[in-house]
Amino acid sequence: MPTPPLHLDTPLFRTPAAYSASNAPLWLKLDALQPAGSFKLRGVGKLCQHEVENGAREIFCASGGNAGIAAAYAGRALGVPVTIVVPETTSEEVRQSIEATGATVLIHGSVFDEANAYAVKIAEERKAAYVHPFDHPLLWEGHGTLIDEVVAKGASFDCVIASVGGGGLLAGIVAGLKRNGLSHVPVIAVETEGAASFHASIAAGERITLPAITSIANSLGARQIAQHVFDLPKHHPIESVTVTDAEAVAACLKFADTYRILVEPACGAALAVADAHPDILARFSNPLIEVCGGIGVSLEKLKVWKEQML
Repeated sequence: MPTPPLHLDTPLFRTPAAYSASNAPLWLKLDALQPAGSFKLRGVGKLCQHEVENGAREIFCASGGNAGIAAAYAGRALGVPVTIVVPETTSEEVRQSIEATGATVLIHGSVFDEANAYAVKIAEERKAAYVHPFDHPLLWEGHGTLIDEVVAKGASFDCVIASVGGGGLLAGIVAGLKRNGLSHVPVIAVETEGAASFHASIAAGERITLPAITSIANSLGARQIAQHVFDLPKHHPIESVTVTDAEAVAACLKFADTYRILVEPACGAALAVADAHPDILARFSNPLIEVCGGIGVSLEKLKVWKEQML
């Protein structure tokens, strides 16, 4: 018998047409309700399960937050110790959340790239499993289960809107569409200005490394996307768009007021498209938005962001 997944089959909501400036009803896939707080549990959980089934007795992962929580949750469920290496920019609240989920937290480097290299090094020294937060085929396969669930519910959709950081979610959505015979369904890939490594790379025709992440949506803060993700538009219809931090925060606030669910600005970026780019959605009848969630949010943070930007 296959091992049951660690993630949940999350609810699928339908908004009224008046919810956004697009004047279209939107499907909302609520991965903010995953037990680890975001979609990351889908892929990270699957990869952690794979490693443990193949003999891993310890797991290392580098993360600014959401993948770290997912790996910590997976380790606790699987009964193996997990160490998360976070960069110095990761907030104290996020570090505490990871530790509270049962993992050890190490702080290394000023950016994710440095934390990641350190995690790989220590994992090799300890002969432990290393779990990448966004660049692995099993991660993509796991993230694609969100499409499986939407299809299983019988929902008809003609585009998918999702936020992009390192690109693991985007790769997973494309994989999920492909295995469900939906390779013709386009994906609207959304980033905030200041964290738009995918957008910059597509425009330049080569993978760009951003000099810094200047967006408050720091969980979109991969300075460079995975090579596989850069190659995806060659094989699947993908449209890259950006929104401002203010638009992402406004979307978070509206979503919280309407559905009583908190999401971080990285997720608000996807929700913002229906208001910030209604012209894009005008081409579609049944958009699906992946509400990816995120742990980097609180009532207090939403209040501060609102005061700063709106």
